[in-house]
Amino acid sequence: MPLYFFRIRNGQYSGASDQGIELADRVAAWKELTSVCGDMVGGISRKLKENSEWQMELLDESKKPIFRIRLVGEPLD
Repeated sequence: MPLYFFRIRNGQYSGASDQGIELADRVAAWKELTSVCGDMVGGISRKLKENSEWQMELLDESKKPIFRIRLVGEPLD
């Protein structure tokens, strides 16, 4: 089974997990990413500042991003 890794970017911080997770395919990878992100987004959104962005990516075995979820705080005025 393919190995996938998570990476979080928050402002200038960026960090990828050293331990991968085995998932059957891209469909399973997307489902896992949305599940993990969903568990985290409540806490992240309560701390998100104006004009900032938080991202979670799922990387393939070569650490190339294949999916990204972004949360952006931006004023519209």
